[in-house]
Amino acid sequence: MSRSRRRRERGADWRRTGLALLCGVLATGALPPFSLWPLIFPAFSGFLWLLNGAERPRQALWLGWCFGFGHFVTGLYWISNALLVPPADFLWMVPFALVGLPIVLALYTGAVAWTLVRFLPADGNSLRWLGFGTLWLLAEWARAHVLTGFPWNLIATVWTDTPAPLQAVAYLGPYGVGALTVLIGAAFSLGWARGGLIAALGLGLLWGGGMLRLQTAPGRDAVHQGVSLRLVQPAIPQSLKWDRTHLLANFQKHLALSTPAPGEAPTAIIWGEAATGYPIEDIEPWRAAMAKLAPPEGVIITGTNRYLRNADNQVIQAWNGMVAFDTDGSLRGAFDKFHLVPFGEYVPLKGLLPLQIISQGASSYSPGPGPRTLRLPGLPPVAPLICYEVIFPGAVVDRADRPAWLLNLTNDGWYGVSIGPYQHLAATILRAVEEGLPLIRVANTGVSALVDGNGRVWSTLTLNEEAALTVPLPLPLNPPPYALWGDLVTLLTVTFLMLSLALLRLRPVL
Repeated sequence: MSRSRRRRERGADWRRTGLALLCGVLATGALPPFSLWPLIFPAFSGFLWLLNGAERPRQALWLGWCFGFGHFVTGLYWISNALLVPPADFLWMVPFALVGLPIVLALYTGAVAWTLVRFLPADGNSLRWLGFGTLWLLAEWARAHVLTGFPWNLIATVWTDTPAPLQAVAYLGPYGVGALTVLIGAAFSLGWARGGLIAALGLGLLWGGGMLRLQTAPGRDAVHQGVSLRLVQPAIPQSLKWDRTHLLANFQKHLALSTPAPGEAPTAIIWGEAATGYPIEDIEPWRAAMAKLAPPEGVIITGTNRYLRNADNQVIQAWNGMVAFDTDGSLRGAFDKFHLVPFGEYVPLKGLLPLQIISQGASSYSPGPGPRTLRLPGLPPVAPLICYEVIFPGAVVDRADRPAWLLNLTNDGWYGVSIGPYQHLAATILRAVEEGLPLIRVANTGVSALVDGNGRVWSTLTLNEEAALTVPLPLPLNPPPYALWGDLVTLLTVTFLMLSLALLRLRPVL
């Protein structure tokens, strides 16, 4: 091979690498908070076009990894902000969060690309296209489950700002809608005319079906009568949240914002994750101050650390929890977070990794027993979820005891002014549609919100807005298919796609 030819090939390889990275970045732009969903076309059609030009599975693996790296490094850069909160004891970990996590997550898209080129022939464009959507679904499902899972920014999230196509999540679940979204986005890899027709049909199906569902959706008058909730968002910077010299001022800010406006009579006052700083069950004066604010026949709810102590008053176990008090200061309900954040709330393989957790306020947390439905005075049955655990599809409610609403307490102050809090809100919108349940989100720095069971956002407080919001509680919908069957819906979708692939593969023989 001549030197000039080798130079041309190296140049082509660099161009392919750059294009794969660019396609991944474009896929991020389709997600909230940008929500430029038309970017799915250049992102996925471009990616599949690159894979169709790959001569070997190894080359496809590299292109797939580059796509994933571009996608995850731009979509998850904000995680490293948590390591910059003063005192910045974890600066040395910034490269691992900023680059290390995307390096690992990109292996999923790399596996999609390698499998596609290895097992599906390049001359069968329809086969490659359908296989691409099928493998993407399997990769997202695996990412949500392997090593406790990390289903952040599932591709179905692109529709959370667009209520009509979002309704498909109630039937196909996030993985099925993700596959359909990828197939629509990759349609132009089949050619302009054919791809345009497929994309139009796919979008028409999503929009048309969604609009039909929304026509019969309950209006804003479909609420629990006599129930209203006051959401308190104090916007306390993370650098001050655990500073002992500011804990009293932080607590007093919560109290001040909890006072209802004239004419309001909330059934519950709700504070965010770890709002009290101190374990509120152990601090009698603070507990009494909260009890004075609790509504008659109602409760005041707060996130708080919960501790188990030995006879010497030493902490032997800790939980990231939620408690509810009535006007007498009596504990009327409690919940402990069950899906903990690796390295943020516990250290995986602690015996092998000499690391401490990043969160302030405890040396390590224990997981709670799992999804629960609480019955609190004055309120319909509720499923609490603390921070991160709301991102897991099909794992947010007790199937044997269906609640009437979801409550997500969180503290996104770790991530500053970034796209992270908006992505977190988008994940809660998916959960609301999947379960057909209204969702209340109360965040320290925002974005606090009320979302109904169709995924429509009724009210919000903006990021870093110091305010409180009193909202009604929408009625729940009848359980949609995904709420009833969970990942059985995913299995049926995969089975359908696999059968379609088999028929396409056998078509020349039939």
